[in-house]
Amino acid sequence: MTATTHKTTHTIARDSLLSLEAYARQRNEFRAKVMAHKRDRTVHLGAHVTLLFEDELTVRYQVQEMLRIERTFEEQGIQDELDAYNPLIPDGRNFKATMMIEYADAGERRHALATLKGIEERVWVQAERCARVYAIADEDLERENEEKTSAVHFLRFELDHEMTGALKHGAALSLGVDHPNYRAEAGAVAAGVRASLAQDLD
Repeated sequence: MTATTHKTTHTIARDSLLSLEAYARQRNEFRAKVMAHKRDRTVHLGAHVTLLFEDELTVRYQVQEMLRIERTFEEQGIQDELDAYNPLIPDGRNFKATMMIEYADAGERRHALATLKGIEERVWVQAERCARVYAIADEDLERENEEKTSAVHFLRFELDHEMTGALKHGAALSLGVDHPNYRAEAGAVAAGVRASLAQDLD
């Protein structure tokens, strides 16, 4: 299976990965495809929060890049990467996203992260005429301490049958964050984003 013709699934199988040599040959083309794909899976919430909704293609790219960077070719090392990254792929009943809190100035970023503790649990998605669904954050490891939150979080939005059905039948999708120190709302996302996320649902 090549990087450019894979079928979307809920997990990445070991035998579907490219060898380091094969990936090196296809990397530029594959990277361009993934960057274009990410444009319809990225939502900005205000000036400082960005959500990248992961799926099989974005995670496959991360795995292949990690194997390339670490020059991993032994079976156990490859399986370790799959075990780490496969949980980031939505399972048909949820959305999964990487949340990034972005401030260009380091001092401003430190101050903001200290005032935004808990923001990762105040991010929500909402289908038209359905209730908001708030994120379940950082199930892999704790990314917040007593002083500040992290600049990167992993979020899962677990959707009920009503919301899944609404999105599969064209309902508008809104996103937002309602932390006391940071409030922003994307409103109805662009059609391309809504369509791409709807493909995550069974």
